[in-house]
Amino acid sequence: MAAPTVEGAAVTALRSVLHRVRQAAERSGRTQEQIRVVAVSKTKPVSLIRQVYDAGHRSFGENYVQEIVDKAPQLPEDIKWHFVGHLQSNKAKTLLGGVPNLDMVEGVGNEKIANHLDKAVSNLGRKPLKVLVQVNTSGEESKSGIDPSGCLGIVEHVRLRCPNLEFSGLMTIGMPDYTSTPENFRTLLNCRAEVCKALGMAEDQCELSMGMSGDFEKAVCDTIEFKP
Repeated sequence: MAAPTVEGAAVTALRSVLHRVRQAAERSGRTQEQIRVVAVSKTKPVSLIRQVYDAGHRSFGENYVQEIVDKAPQLPEDIKWHFVGHLQSNKAKTLLGGVPNLDMVEGVGNEKIANHLDKAVSNLGRKPLKVLVQVNTSGEESKSGIDPSGCLGIVEHVRLRCPNLEFSGLMTIGMPDYTSTPENFRTLLNCRAEVCKALGMAEDQCELSMGMSGDFEKAVCDTIEFKP
């Protein structure tokens, strides 16, 4: 009789996060199914990602184009890849061409990158790409994203001028410690309210992506999306 397989540390960590998400969801009056956990796997080897995949997880995120382009072909096609953070406009074609199962780009912070993504999708003839508009809620010069005051303008550009992109919501990366500024979360909530009112959208149709490993429970209590 074969000995039982010892669960890897990554899978154990995933189960712990999902348990905490479930508890936070219950505290906020929601269900775990309303919250999507994206496992950001930057710098992690393909073998570790595969362990987490084999445990049933399907949503993974990467921050660097070359890394996701290298990894994606080595892993199952039903993974829903997210590119998270700043994307250089000249890398849009490489990203989309190298990752056919790219599900979403979380980091459209200006019209230029929206236009490049739209053109790349059109040239490849793939289905519309889901995007989140990145908002710089902390006001840090080192952070990418549009100022909250310009959020609606970028969203309108994506919806009206980029037929190959599907506006799916908003995202933000808060202050460096990711724990001390719930105001960043409230700012994104306010941006969503403004966008949905202007466009006649239901707020539950506009996803919010916010929260990191140190504060995802706070994000769960305020939103229906987070990225640990």
